[in-house]
Amino acid sequence: MSEESKEIDPAVNADAIKEISEGNENEVASGEDADVADDAEAENDDAVAAGSSAKKKSSKRAKIKKALGALSKDDGAAGSSGSSANPASKLTTEMVEQLLEMNPSLKNEVAGMDKEKAADTLKKLDVADLLTGMSVSGKNQKDMASYKFWQTQPVPRFDETQPFKEGPIKMIDPEQVPKEPQPLLEGFEWVTMDLIDDKELEEVWELLNGHYVEDDEAMFRFNYSQSFLNWALKAPGWRKEWHVGVRASKSRKLVAFISGVPIALRIRAATLKSTEINFLCIHKKLRSKRLAPVLIQEITRRCYQLGIFQAIYTAGIVLPKPVSTCRYFHRSLDWLKLYEVGFSPMPKNSNKARQLTKYKLPTTTSMKGLRVMQQKDVDAVQDLLHRYLKRFDMAPELDGEEIQHWLVHDEKTTAEQVIWTYVVEDPKTHKITDCFSFYCLESSVIKNPKHDTVRAAYMFYYATEAAFADEEKGLKERLNELMNDALVLAKRFNFDVFNALTLLDNPLFLEQQKFGPGDGQLHYYIYNYRTLPIPGGVDGKNEVDEKRRGGVGVVML
Repeated sequence: MSEESKEIDPAVNADAIKEISEGNENEVASGEDADVADDAEAENDDAVAAGSSAKKKSSKRAKIKKALGALSKDDGAAGSSGSSANPASKLTTEMVEQLLEMNPSLKNEVAGMDKEKAADTLKKLDVADLLTGMSVSGKNQKDMASYKFWQTQPVPRFDETQPFKEGPIKMIDPEQVPKEPQPLLEGFEWVTMDLIDDKELEEVWELLNGHYVEDDEAMFRFNYSQSFLNWALKAPGWRKEWHVGVRASKSRKLVAFISGVPIALRIRAATLKSTEINFLCIHKKLRSKRLAPVLIQEITRRCYQLGIFQAIYTAGIVLPKPVSTCRYFHRSLDWLKLYEVGFSPMPKNSNKARQLTKYKLPTTTSMKGLRVMQQKDVDAVQDLLHRYLKRFDMAPELDGEEIQHWLVHDEKTTAEQVIWTYVVEDPKTHKITDCFSFYCLESSVIKNPKHDTVRAAYMFYYATEAAFADEEKGLKERLNELMNDALVLAKRFNFDVFNALTLLDNPLFLEQQKFGPGDGQLHYYIYNYRTLPIPGGVDGKNEVDEKRRGGVGVVML
């Protein structure tokens, strides 16, 4: 699943570092910040943005300070007013472990060290370094109940230290797979959703829009359209049995859902017949019923019955055990709107006019031969993308039918456009030399009086012949040309923000195209398969690193 992410506010980390470093013992008072927000609302025209910002800052600042052990007087912290120039040196073993759980990239950096050496390494880091890659929400905290479930599943463990051979963790005999699902709690029953039926598709849409992924401050929630769900859940080879639901027996209301679509997944030299698991969603009132593990077990059973024993899935939380971790980045297209809904911060020493100037884009594209992808381009795009994705450790093997489904917009069959794909055709040879695509996924803005949605474009697949030059000469320049045109087009189609992860070759253009780091991470997992870590485009501080490309080539919705 995707992860809700928004631009980070550097002032939040800076304030926390200053308070900790100076031994400030005053806790962040949420009530005080609320009063500040109320005053702002009464006194100026930036009320909505001020209120959102104050609420967000107080929440995150408190979490950062807590993670670093900055205690108030009531906590009786003897060393809270110490004069150490580096508060990180005071970290206890427990604090170190908590910081590692909040920063998977940093955890990977020290994975090969013994505990004492790892702790000593972290204590020597500057607090700012520790905070750079940290997810300060509750998303990456340990959920012991979840961990107990995953310990029963064929997934890699965090404490694995012995050398291993890449491959399946457990051999499955389809004949031994249960023919029926395990029983649910009284009052609930299994169903297979028929997404050909518009009414059942609408039920899934209603469940996801009311109960799916939110950001940590509950300010935004993914708002999937029915056209998007048709596109995402009916990929070539899709199976009705992989649209698994749970209904309340009396009301017949759909209260939980999980899905899968087939994918030929290449991990280094091995190509796996796999399932891409997505859209795990449970009604908010039933989250204490521990339905998630049961849903996972049921779709696993259905895959096993068909002889499919591996799956790929993503999450914003840390589970056993990520094969890779990528970070979200965001490029403002309508900065003022994003500021007003609390998505983008106002940088220190800046103002609205400067921000609008910073993110202004040309009104026309610049690349010669750029045009909308058509049905006739499928074979050429498949060939180009296949060669391009072979450069990555983990990538899908897409056939022509899949290229057509995922990349070509069909006005006749799709009421609302979901995917935008463009190709560059050489004017002389008529060869397709480049392609790029992005899809639309709106987010609902929760409790904002001025705006109700944020229209986001998400970077999807792309490829260019420039990647095959000696030492990738010209690749960075070509990608920046392509992505600048992608931004221009997204702006033209009224998108508010353009989102991208640090996968593929994205680290080559994120900074130059003015993408800002987000507060969300996306962790990649492989079910029933053990493999060495795969680079996710970021370093141990969770910052973009061009040298850590070549890992993740799979774009999950």
